Amino acid sequence: MTIHEHHFGQAEPRAGEARTRTVVVLTAVTMAVEVTAGLAFGSLALLADGLHWASHAAALGVACIAYVYARRRAHDERFSFGTGKVNALAGFASAVVLALFALMMAAESVRRLFAPVVIAFDQAILVAVLGLVVNGISVLILRERHEHREHDHEAHDHNLRAAQFHVLADALTSVLAIFALLAAKHLGAVWMDPAMGVVGGALVARWAWSLLKGTGVVLLDRQAPPEVLERLVAAVESDRRLRVSDLHVWSIGPGYLAAILSVAASSPCRRAEVERLIPDDLGIAHLTVEIRDPEDDGG
Repeated sequence: MTIHEHHFGQAEPRAGEARTRTVVVLTAVTMAVEVTAGLAFGSLALLADGLHWASHAAALGVACIAYVYARRRAHDERFSFGTGKVNALAGFASAVVLALFALMMAAESVRRLFAPVVIAFDQAILVAVLGLVVNGISVLILRERHEHREHDHEAHDHNLRAAQFHVLADALTSVLAIFALLAAKHLGAVWMDPAMGVVGGALVARWAWSLLKGTGVVLLDRQAPPEVLERLVAAVESDRRLRVSDLHVWSIGPGYLAAILSVAASSPCRRAEVERLIPDDLGIAHLTVEIRDPEDDGG
């Protein structure tokens, strides 16, 4: 028996891999500079921000590892539908890190509202500006290079989306920090610093929740959106001999779907005839068709 491969293009480098790798290097270099400067000049602000960058470098590193692992294991027969879900798994892990980061931001900000600390404004503003510049460059590197079509693989790349959220979270933190520090320094509104931390934590938590939902749908094999199911059923039943009696469609990787289709046929019908009815733009990479006699169809 000949068994066809199930890698579905995962063996090829993805568009986001090289960009994510570049951002990891940029993040790691910034981390090293800030930690080194913090230790050399005795600056706790620089040291703390450097350790913060280290957490994001680690999360982005996970994204890079996921890209490489999925590509190198794409032909491994132990993965029934290829390694596409490695992408979603890495995205889910990054979402958890983002959620923890949001909680830590909010908790520390609330603590500082009730127990303010002395802030070295000039130094802290310099750190925030440096972070914003690096994150601005990272955002430009990771941004999509083209308009997304309905089944564009990059549009479904949860790993790339997670990397973008990490960079955006850092950029947001820097923007809010600069605003709050300037207000505190020039207007005496010291409370703005922790208040902006709470706001930033809430926004990052929202991004984390969005990413958790998106990756969770893939990892739990949730049924495809209703519009995909409706189009598939309509396409198959355009042949008046056929009626869809059972249908399962789920994601097996970025931009790839698998489908199990049970069809009741009122007259002899070949599997290839059913396959030709499936629209190419639905993104179904693996299709299993069962053709049944209407008398045997239980509904």
